[in-house]
Amino acid sequence: MKSNWPPRWLTPVPDKAIEDGQGELVIQFAEAFGVITKDSVAGRTGEPMVLRDWQKEMIRHVFAHDEEKNFRHKVALLGLPRKNGKSALGSLFGIYHLFMGPNGGEVYSVAAEKNQAAIVFKDAKKMIEANPELLDMVKLYRDAIEIPSTGSVYRVLSAEHNTKEGLSPTAVIFDELHAQPSRELFDVFSLAQGSRRSSQLLAISTAGVKIDSRGSESICYSLYQMGQRVARGEIEDDSFFMAWYEAPIEADYKDPETWKIANPGFGDINAESDFVSAARRTPENEFKTKRLNNFVSAQSAWLPSGAWDEQETEFALDPEQEYVLGFDGSFSGDATVIVGCTVPKENQKPTVFMVKAWEKDEQIHDRDWRVNIADVEQTIIDFCAKHPHVREIACDPYRWQRSMEALQDRGLPIVEWPSTSARRMIPACAKLYDAVVDGEMFQDGDPTLARHIDNAVVKTDNLGSRIVKDKRSSQRRIDAAVAAVLAFDRATGRIEEELIPRIYV
Repeated sequence: MKSNWPPRWLTPVPDKAIEDGQGELVIQFAEAFGVITKDSVAGRTGEPMVLRDWQKEMIRHVFAHDEEKNFRHKVALLGLPRKNGKSALGSLFGIYHLFMGPNGGEVYSVAAEKNQAAIVFKDAKKMIEANPELLDMVKLYRDAIEIPSTGSVYRVLSAEHNTKEGLSPTAVIFDELHAQPSRELFDVFSLAQGSRRSSQLLAISTAGVKIDSRGSESICYSLYQMGQRVARGEIEDDSFFMAWYEAPIEADYKDPETWKIANPGFGDINAESDFVSAARRTPENEFKTKRLNNFVSAQSAWLPSGAWDEQETEFALDPEQEYVLGFDGSFSGDATVIVGCTVPKENQKPTVFMVKAWEKDEQIHDRDWRVNIADVEQTIIDFCAKHPHVREIACDPYRWQRSMEALQDRGLPIVEWPSTSARRMIPACAKLYDAVVDGEMFQDGDPTLARHIDNAVVKTDNLGSRIVKDKRSSQRRIDAAVAAVLAFDRATGRIEEELIPRIYV
């Protein structure tokens, strides 16, 4: 047996349950009908799917039977880091249950968002379309696959759907369970299994954060902990199965030996060079969840120690240079900051620099201190007067709408960039992070900017990772870091890019 089986956590399954199960039939089905649906290290599109030894062992365990010849495991949690063939396994499980399950079967691909749920489902459709024998048996729809002769159907559902009650699933494929905003959808399908004698809920996921968006223990982490208890022998639950690959949390996340422990497909269906690049470019927390399959706390330091300081350079403003300003304003307690970024010309790295910051000093200012709004407005006006090539002033408008309107009335290029938008902040933070760690930017060495950058921590949830303030200390301000993210994002975007509408027209 290869060393990539068993995984670090494996709940016990009797040999007889495996021998009596459907594992070998699933493997034969995969070898007959499984195809690669997109080019990868594992092969080219359309080539036959080749199951690795560890995948076969996982299948044999998942599809074990009980003494009544029903599925032993009502719920199975399979934990795999990214790029270890999770989607392919999910697609295979889905079409197997559709074609080989009972008449009138209901199979569902489920995820937090419909686009995510559709990944497994679309791969399943591609496998069917590549096999004329299967294709002749089905009717294909956008979100469903039906077998008229048996009345069985395979559908896509997500947490975005309003109607999930009344379902009677024979199989549910939960993709990326860690991304579920709460346990509600999981509980709906888990309870719905009761109407079927033999049904399965298969959750295939990478790790994520321990606490979900509602402040409760995430459903994926809860099941992971249950799997640990079963694997250790603390409790017995034959209806639950877990196979979870992960690296020891204390291991060096940049060590290839650590990567091998967590990734059964390392060097086979995923390339070592990809890990080298990812370890350099990805925040530690995110690398540990996505590539080492470790559950993490929601917050950790944003940039590697010393990375920002290494990009310091001598900097002087040039009236002929094109700039973008990033503005993050406060009302009283936090800082109000204007940060600039040069718009890079060909073969030129962008430079992030401080324009001005207004920050409450607890040693000097009393509780009634407020930001001087007129001074903030005048600083922006003066900068644009001295530097006529300001492409944009990207603003978080919260509480500053009147000032933004006044500046726009003067003809200044105000655009709205709300930092509270996670879907906007996540890629923007990643862009600046990559540039810092790859040495693809400069910064002017301003101490306030450096302090705010150092204060920024990463919040990781089901949406992704972005910078936030450390809740343990209200004085650890990050407003300059936010303004830097805004400025850098817009300065390094395409000129024709229409991402942000003007606030006032």
